[in-house]
Amino acid sequence: MFIDTHCHLDFPVFDKHRELILTACEKKSITKIVIPGVCSRDWQRIIELCQQYKALYPALGLHPCFLAEHQQSDLQELDKICVTQDIVAIGEIGLDYYKGKNNHIPDKSKQKWYFSEQLKIAKKYQLAVLIHARRSHNDVLEELKKIQPLSGIIHAYSGSYEQAKEYLKLGFKLGFGGAYTYPKATKLRSLVARLPLYAWVLETDAPDMSPIKHYSQTNSPEYLPEIAQEFIKVYDEGDHPTLNTQQIISQLYNNSCEVLVLT
Repeated sequence: MFIDTHCHLDFPVFDKHRELILTACEKKSITKIVIPGVCSRDWQRIIELCQQYKALYPALGLHPCFLAEHQQSDLQELDKICVTQDIVAIGEIGLDYYKGKNNHIPDKSKQKWYFSEQLKIAKKYQLAVLIHARRSHNDVLEELKKIQPLSGIIHAYSGSYEQAKEYLKLGFKLGFGGAYTYPKATKLRSLVARLPLYAWVLETDAPDMSPIKHYSQTNSPEYLPEIAQEFIKVYDEGDHPTLNTQQIISQLYNNSCEVLVLT
């Protein structure tokens, strides 16, 4: 069985064929899909969607790339939702220091404030966190070390081997998704060869980050087994204990369950 730990199946691009996708996922033994929120306006839609489909699990958060849309009152609302709704994580949250078309990084101090406040909520309710970290791993690690204990997933991990070890010490898992399926992603793929199997979970980040076989197409959670097969291929190239395919897939499934309570 498979768990997609990060999939934006609530996005409008899926509205016309969401049920078909979920049927395809069921046939491929993709039994659980976590839907992270990025803005407060999306939260109710995600909750209702996850109530409608048993395979879907809600995670709610304020994404750093949508900083202009967030308000302090959103944090109060998130705190209330943690009491009234069964969500499995706070996310997608984090820090993003990528310089966009205007060559400008959104307000770092404001990003850190929202990130820190959401980490506090996660700790308060003993929830996992789904973290977006782009060119910001040192600052993310610094914030995580301030608020312990926490657990969760570093979505679409793109940091160094040394930073990965720091995340593992804190009890976090690393997301392996479509970006790792490209042979040119040598830095990312080398991490799989060097890090232990317990470090990883699978994800698609659909509709983005399509695996290589679906390059330039809309990504879908039904492609998760393809991502898993690529993980196994890269993992087997490393200096690891010999495991068969089912043992690796089972461990990846269990890794997800260690940080996400998916009943």
